[in-house]
Amino acid sequence: MKKIVYLLVYMVIPVSFFTSCKETKEHAAPIKDQTKITTVEIQKDEDFRPNFHFTPKNNWMNDPNGMFYFNGYFHLFFQYYPDDNVWGPMHWGHAISSDMISWKEQPIAIYPDEKGYIFSGSAVVDKNNTSGFGKDGKTPIVAMFTYHDPKGEEKGAIDYQSQAIAYSLDEGQTWTKYEANPVIENPGIKDFRDPKVTWDGIHQQWIMVLAAQDKTLFYTSKDLKNWTRQSEFGEGIGAHGGVWECPDFFPMYVEGTDEVKWVLIQSLNPGGYNGGSGTQYFIGDFDGKKFTPVEQMSNLDSNHPYWIDFGKDNYAGVTWANIPEENGRTLFLGWMSNWEYAQKVPTETWRSAMTVARELKLEKMDGKYLISSVPVKELQSYRSKKYKDQNVQIDGLTKIIDAEKIALSSAEIRFEISDLQKTTYQFKLSNLVGDELLFGYDHSNNEFFINRSKVGQTDFSKEFASEISTAPRISTANNLDGTIIIDRTSIELFFDEGKTVMTEIFFPNRPWETLSVQSMDVPFTLNEIEAYQLTFN
Repeated sequence: MKKIVYLLVYMVIPVSFFTSCKETKEHAAPIKDQTKITTVEIQKDEDFRPNFHFTPKNNWMNDPNGMFYFNGYFHLFFQYYPDDNVWGPMHWGHAISSDMISWKEQPIAIYPDEKGYIFSGSAVVDKNNTSGFGKDGKTPIVAMFTYHDPKGEEKGAIDYQSQAIAYSLDEGQTWTKYEANPVIENPGIKDFRDPKVTWDGIHQQWIMVLAAQDKTLFYTSKDLKNWTRQSEFGEGIGAHGGVWECPDFFPMYVEGTDEVKWVLIQSLNPGGYNGGSGTQYFIGDFDGKKFTPVEQMSNLDSNHPYWIDFGKDNYAGVTWANIPEENGRTLFLGWMSNWEYAQKVPTETWRSAMTVARELKLEKMDGKYLISSVPVKELQSYRSKKYKDQNVQIDGLTKIIDAEKIALSSAEIRFEISDLQKTTYQFKLSNLVGDELLFGYDHSNNEFFINRSKVGQTDFSKEFASEISTAPRISTANNLDGTIIIDRTSIELFFDEGKTVMTEIFFPNRPWETLSVQSMDVPFTLNEIEAYQLTFN
C-alpha cells in the first residue's frame, strides 16, 4: 500500500504571538522567515486504535452485551463478526478486566447456530441457582439473548426474532444453550429483541425488559426459564425517530437520600438528539409489574433533555450486573459509534470501540430527576505525568497545553471557569497539519457544542461531520466545570459534574499537539486547568 503524505510548509512563529490579541506591533517580537519543508505521513487504520478504550483485535464489533461482575473480574460481551470489518452474522465476543479500563480479549463465547444469529442480550449471576443450571457447587451465569433467524427475515416473516438462554459454569468462558429454547416466542412483532435481565430484590423476582419496535415490554420470572409478560411502556412518550433497541432497567437511590426510583434506559436508531443513534432515559416507579414515569417524563417529545449522552457516538449502553453491594455504584458502558457511519469509518483491521466505563448517579435538581455520569474512578490509577495551572488569563486564542506538557492522545483534563459571561468559550485541539476539533460552551444560548468538520478524514460519510453537535446546559450555576477524556480518536466531555455529557469520535491526519482556549468576545480567567497523562503498559 502506498503511503499517503503531506508536503507541509509552515512558518516558525514565536510563542509570544499567541499570548494576546492586543499585543501591539511595537511590543511584538519580529517574525523571521524561517520556512521549513517536511514530509508527514497521514494516520490510518492501526494508528487510530485507541490507547485505552476497548476494541476487538480484529474485525467488527457493536453493542455491549451480557456485562456482569464475578470473582474479581468485569465481563464484557459484545456483538461480534469475526470474519469481516462490517456487520455480519452475529456472535458474542468476550473480554475481561479487573478495573473496566485494561481489557483482555477472550475466545468467542457464543456462536450462531441453526436457530439464527446471536443478537444482543444480557447475563446475570444466578447466586441462588433459581434456574437449576448450577451443579457441583458451581454458580451458573445465565445469558439471555435474541435469536435472529435470517432465513425467516429473507422470506418476509415478521416473527424471525425470539428470546433464548444459555448458561455457563466456568465464569463465562464456555456456554451451553438451553435445550428448550426459545424461552419466549415471538408474538408477531417485527423488531422484538435485546433482553436485559435484572434481579429485582424489592419484589423478589427476575425482571426483563425487551425492545419491541416503539415500546419497551416488561416480563417477570422466578427461574429465568419461564417468563410472564406484565406490561409495556413508551408508545407516544419520548423520542421515536426510529426503532427502540437495547433497553436497561434498574432501581437507584436518589443521591443523598433514601428515596428509590427506577431508571429505564432506552436506545433508539435513528432519532438520537444529534441524529442517528442515541440513548434516552426515563425515571419513575415500578410496582413489580408496571413502570410509571414521574410527572416530568409523562409526556415527553423528541426534544426532551433526558439523554445519557448528547454526542453522536454513545449507543446501546447498558449496566453491569452483580456489582457488589459494598461497591454501591451503577456502572455503565456504551458502543462508541453511530449506525449512520459505523461501517464506513477509516479503519480496516478493526471496527468500533467502547466508551470509557462510567458511573451513573441519580440526582434531584430543582424538583426534577436527572441522570448524571462521570468516568469511573479506576481511570485515575493510570495517571502519570501531571500539569496544573491556575488563574490563567485568556485573551484571544491562548495555548494552554502542548505535547511537551501532556501527550494529547491519552489524557484526562479538568478545568473550571467562574463568573460566566454572555459569550462562547471555545476549546481547540489542533496539530501541525491543520486539523482542528472545536468544542465548548455558548453561554448566550445555554448550549454546549462539538464541531469535528475540520478534523482530518471526514469524507467517508456525509452524515459524519455535516452538522455541529449541540447539547443543552442543564445546570443553572454561574460557573462551569468540565472533564475532558481524550484518546487517539475520541473525546468524551463531562460538563457540570456529568449533568451534560457528549461523546464523539474523529480521525485526524496526525496526533493532536496543542489544546488552546478562547472567548469569542471578552477576556476571561480560566480558574484552574489540571491535566494528566494516562499511561498504559
